[in-house]
Amino acid sequence: MTTVDVSGATPASDGRGLAGRPLALSPSRAADFKQCPLLYRYRAIDRFAETPTTAQTRGTVVHAALEHLFGMPASLRTRESAELLVEGAWAAMCEERPELAEIIGAADDTKFIADAHKLIATYYTMENPTAFEADAVEEHIEITSGGIRMRGFIDRVDVAPTGEVRVVDYKTGRAPGAAFEAKALFQMKFYALAILRTRGVVPHRLQLMYLSDGQQLVYTPDRDELERFERTLTAIWSAIQAAVATGDFRPQRSRLCSMCEHKARCPEFGGVIPPYPGPPAGSPPAPSPATDPGAA
Repeated sequence: MTTVDVSGATPASDGRGLAGRPLALSPSRAADFKQCPLLYRYRAIDRFAETPTTAQTRGTVVHAALEHLFGMPASLRTRESAELLVEGAWAAMCEERPELAEIIGAADDTKFIADAHKLIATYYTMENPTAFEADAVEEHIEITSGGIRMRGFIDRVDVAPTGEVRVVDYKTGRAPGAAFEAKALFQMKFYALAILRTRGVVPHRLQLMYLSDGQQLVYTPDRDELERFERTLTAIWSAIQAAVATGDFRPQRSRLCSMCEHKARCPEFGGVIPPYPGPPAGSPPAPSPATDPGAA
């Protein structure tokens, strides 16, 4: 899930965000580092502000509505209730961060809500939320596993009467093509590993629900696969630790650069990298060559 920061924190005068918690690995930050280490630095360490897109803002609203939906009694989880929750979530976001309304524009506010309602309508063609109870919604994960500090939020966890665990993630875009499924499943394997380490069970089903086109991506992991995945995360985390310790975050050009807001700070586009602010408080030391899983 991609969310809009509505914390209300005021950036520092140099444009950096306020100091946050110690660094941890999340699916989004892991993807950032793999895409471009400099992008990771700007988002995780400098915390430069970014302008959320209309699609990201709408996604945050729909996720909030579905989260609150499962806080209601089952009999009240109707489509009409969900649509009202969409409107309430958007009103609350605008009250907290009035500038978010500028992303949409006053003239497009009605269309914005209508488009969010369409996503809710598609959700109701995919499952009936009045027929079951969620075990957890927006479950916060913050653990250390295999030397990795892991952090994230799982949209929904369901537990069947027979004990099987299902991990569900809502996506407000369209289902990816086959070539991009592995990237989509990276996030779900991350959460599956977190469930394994916190609950001691391998999820029976990882389910991505694409609300724009009503498609689903379903996957069944096994323990050996998740333990191999943990070793992949360990290698990424070790590389991040080394970069954090040295301040060496290399830019990596790709077609995704066209959507990046940090070109003015990127040497690939003639920009200048600002001085490195140093490792955040509580950052672990870089691994020594003897313990670095990438060392041979």
